[in-house]
Amino acid sequence: MLDLQIGLKVDLGKERKNKLLTGIPAAIFYILTGIILGSAVMVVSSKNIFHCALFLVLCFFGVAGIYILLSAEFLAAVQVLIYVGAITILMIFAIMLTAKLYNAKIRQSNEQVLPGIIIVAALLVATIFTLSRTTWKLSYEVAEVQSTVGIGKLLLTKYVLPFEVVSVVLLTALIGAIIIARRE
Repeated sequence: MLDLQIGLKVDLGKERKNKLLTGIPAAIFYILTGIILGSAVMVVSSKNIFHCALFLVLCFFGVAGIYILLSAEFLAAVQVLIYVGAITILMIFAIMLTAKLYNAKIRQSNEQVLPGIIIVAALLVATIFTLSRTTWKLSYEVAEVQSTVGIGKLLLTKYVLPFEVVSVVLLTALIGAIIIARRE
């Protein structure tokens, strides 16, 4: 049992205790974590919606960096292609196509800051309480898929139905975005 600095109890097993994140990978992890948290704060606190979208891109790149540290290069590539390359760019196009959203004269404020702070503080206390009381049993089993080819085979055999459902949902969203952006 290893007791981390924040109070989490993690059962790493005897064979994995010597492979904790140290050195340069740990420094990169903490830098990426800082980038992710800083850009996420800027996403929700920036007054300019276009700047929010740009900070969201930075946050997604940070998450892709974490995936690379975890040796999940396929997930990192998917993160960059789908979230940065598609979803965020779609949001930026929607902002630029909608002149009212991009106009600097729009007053962006929230009159419910105090209730929001109280709710977030209560959720933070509940989360920290729950995390400090939980024993995490980490499993380091090797996944059945080690390559992009293996993932592709699984997507087109075992997981073909969910894959097709997701493609229909994305097609519907694309058609809806075209209809909304189309001028009469």
